[in-house]
Amino acid sequence: PPRAALRVGAGADGEVGGRRIKATGCPALTKERKTSMRTRMAASDRIILGPLVAAIDQGTSSTRFLVFNAKTAELLSHHQVEIKQQFPKEGWMEEDPKEILQSVYECMERTCEKLSQLNIDISNIKAIGVTNQRETTLIWDKDTGEPLYNAIVWLDLRTQSTVERLISKTPGRNKNHLKHKTGLPISTYFSAVKLRWLLDNVEEVRQAVLSGRAMFGTIDSWLIWSLTGGKDGGVHCTDVTNASRTMLFNIHTLDWDPELCHYFDIPMEILPKVRSSSEIYGLMKICSNLKSGSLTGIPISGCLGDQSAALVGQMCFQDGQAKNTYGTGCFLLHNTGRKPVMSDHGLLTTIAYKLGRDKPACYALEGSVAIAGAVVQWLKDNLGIIESAEEIEKLAAVVGTSYGCYFVPAFSGLYAPYWEPSARGIICGLTQFTNRSHLAFAALEAVCFQTREILDAMNQDSGIPLTQLQVDGGMTSNRLLMQLQADILCIPVVKPSMPETTALGAAMAAGAAEGVSVWSLNPEDLTAVTSERFEPQINPEESEFRYARWKKAVQKAMNWESTEPVTNGNGEHCSSGFTDLYVQY
Repeated sequence: PPRAALRVGAGADGEVGGRRIKATGCPALTKERKTSMRTRMAASDRIILGPLVAAIDQGTSSTRFLVFNAKTAELLSHHQVEIKQQFPKEGWMEEDPKEILQSVYECMERTCEKLSQLNIDISNIKAIGVTNQRETTLIWDKDTGEPLYNAIVWLDLRTQSTVERLISKTPGRNKNHLKHKTGLPISTYFSAVKLRWLLDNVEEVRQAVLSGRAMFGTIDSWLIWSLTGGKDGGVHCTDVTNASRTMLFNIHTLDWDPELCHYFDIPMEILPKVRSSSEIYGLMKICSNLKSGSLTGIPISGCLGDQSAALVGQMCFQDGQAKNTYGTGCFLLHNTGRKPVMSDHGLLTTIAYKLGRDKPACYALEGSVAIAGAVVQWLKDNLGIIESAEEIEKLAAVVGTSYGCYFVPAFSGLYAPYWEPSARGIICGLTQFTNRSHLAFAALEAVCFQTREILDAMNQDSGIPLTQLQVDGGMTSNRLLMQLQADILCIPVVKPSMPETTALGAAMAAGAAEGVSVWSLNPEDLTAVTSERFEPQINPEESEFRYARWKKAVQKAMNWESTEPVTNGNGEHCSSGFTDLYVQY
């Protein structure tokens, strides 16, 4: 909002409330009187917006801090910092927990500076919510506050041999052996096997566990513990949505499960306390000499894994409502209400949210795609065919077709609906005519085809086909992608005009918490969302033909890797399998 300002001094023109005024015949002001007058005016001109709520959005590739008006859901200001991803070995992916925490502090500081420049009073921020990349796993020392190893990111594959060994020991080699309690297949994706790897392979972790100093958490736990005091009284907790992604949490009892912890041999004393998604966990503690120091004492009162936060931010509170988020990966969540629905078609059963200590948990079916926006990053960083992620839309639009080229970006195997870790990325249908524009178009189509696969599975499980798809996430700014998605799904795609629905969901949970109560989640009080609609523009026969070709390409990507040693014909082992790539235990 424009700040009202009046330049002082004899004969100076000024502007108040958007109206020009002429100051005539004013007596000359001394320097001291001018300074005093400006100070009083700055205080009186501060824009009064009612209660504000902030959100920390810590994702795989960046961190953001955003501030919303609790009455209108308007985004007032934000700041974003990119996070460096580390790839120490093939298939491994890590991030520095201290860099993640520092990025949060930097985003808070810069956002508070921007709010001050807008003349918005920071003291109006009444609560802070946290939303985060899920499954990413870390352990730290509660006495020193230091991480004991880098955070192992959800996409990391180092535990593949472990997963295969666990599956081989289940009756019938069934990857869904634990699904009745967890809603999840045994997979490298989830936290338990990453935590097991840390306990077996990092001596500092092992010693910290033995001496009672170790704390485990996903990113939300690390941030809340650090921001509420860290080693000086920080709160060690998580919420039900994040806990439900660990394979250690019983989605029916809503607590850590002793049998699951025993199965993975995880000591329960290192686990955080599980709380609801909307309650006061603790109060912020920040250095007072920073601009963001004025956030000290504000409650952290909302916590949701990023996909659950987007579901809340899209206001999908009714059984049957769904949303698809396009970020590093792609995640379609379908609200199933208070009853967990087990999928027969490769989807996950997860906690959608629990908006209060005394409120019921709501569940969702989820289709998880590992690589969406990450394929654009790969084209930029690994192939160098674009210089920025934004360029891909223009490059793909040059040709408007993949010209028969199909790209299956199974860089981390395939997630839903296949759960096939041995798959690897493949580009097929190449001819001498194929150029980088066709490849860019095929990469965008790949995101859409993967969404089609999980939407088909969702429709089969629910029995009620979606008639439109609500979308959000960074990639939705690509209008070509959104039109392609409508064409490939043969249903309309609806994008909110305010794309930050993940952060909005965390802010809503925080503002609605008991003891804060500045954000009403009553249906009649929810702000109407303006949106843009993309209608299908190709005939269904063409869509089905392209989708069938995609499915053929997926089959060619299957069973590419193996954990079995490969020989070169002379009985000597080659290093083409996982055996040489991953530390085993």
